[in-house]
Amino acid sequence: MAPIAAVTTGGGTGAIATIQLFGESAETVLRAIFRRTDHGAFSLTTGRILLGDIFEGDQTIDQVTVGCEGPGEFAIHCHGNPLIVERIMDLLRHRGVEPVRAEWFLARVLMEREPTDAIGVEAKLALPAVKTIEGARIVANQTKAGLAATVRRWQADLGSVPVERIAAQAGQILRDSGAARLILSGCTIALVGPPNTGKSTLLNALAGREKAIVTDIAGTTRDWVSAEVRIPPLVATVIDTAGLDLSLVAGDRIDEIAQQKSVEALNCADLVLLVLDASEPAGQLPASLADLLVGRRTIAVLNKTDLPQQFDPSNLPERLQPVVRISAKRETGIADLVQAIHRALGLECLSPGAPVAFTERQRALIRRLAEAGSRDEMARVLADLLHGQG
Repeated sequence: MAPIAAVTTGGGTGAIATIQLFGESAETVLRAIFRRTDHGAFSLTTGRILLGDIFEGDQTIDQVTVGCEGPGEFAIHCHGNPLIVERIMDLLRHRGVEPVRAEWFLARVLMEREPTDAIGVEAKLALPAVKTIEGARIVANQTKAGLAATVRRWQADLGSVPVERIAAQAGQILRDSGAARLILSGCTIALVGPPNTGKSTLLNALAGREKAIVTDIAGTTRDWVSAEVRIPPLVATVIDTAGLDLSLVAGDRIDEIAQQKSVEALNCADLVLLVLDASEPAGQLPASLADLLVGRRTIAVLNKTDLPQQFDPSNLPERLQPVVRISAKRETGIADLVQAIHRALGLECLSPGAPVAFTERQRALIRRLAEAGSRDEMARVLADLLHGQG
């Protein structure tokens, strides 16, 4: 099999770039393009770091250091100019090396080292991208306990436990995995509602700093304003949208564009907070907005509870009950809102120790397991989960 190589540092110009080289014939390739500064003989033993040049014919491409990280595994540290990096990668390609993405490279190397621990390998690859400490705990737990332990228990019990029980447990893992994904990767929360209901003030209250323009003039927000907000165990991108009422935009191109952007925010959101004004009477939820919310995870937030109350929440559709009452201006009721967010996203019942699927490969295999109709099919899926197939 041909050796592989990947640039494992970020794109663009930098002081140093790293090219990883791996494979049975990687040492042969490296010896053909690298020479020590003094042109002397060298050995490529694990832990050794050499200073020298990458060359092509009589021409030196760059002075580099080469580290031997294991049998057939080398790191070439060159200058970070993209032209130099590209030229070294071209040289490797001409020597029969296959260029791959950094993520694919790491997965291949880790699987060569630990071929029977696909879940552990995926955890090592996933951890650098996790958004929160809570998410890191969830991923780390899957390697020895969590998902890995559950899969091994299923393998041991497969001959004696009804397949329906395993399928049901797999279905629960899928549901828990949806909530865990939001903790691992972050989520998007859209603030929607009529103009001047306090969406921008709520964004500022959640963010803990002034991100949105707040005035008493209805319709101040014409474009997305967003902030990254810590709502433990979540990191959420909260988007403040223009007041949504598609019936009001006819003939006004600016309002039409603002409304379209609000709909885009709604479409990409994991959760919608419908912000209404408690100090105004009913009639704040136009039919066009109510229709957009059908089938979406939505919390109705009754804001401005510090003012005399006129709005009767019983007039809202059943799917928007119960409401959460807050005063974004005085920052009261925010704890109740956070609890409602956790409940709506399925986080309340998710234990950090619960088995979850944290990669698309795992989710696809767990889905197959939940739908499997025979022990033989389940056995194949369980083996794939542990050994990296699927």
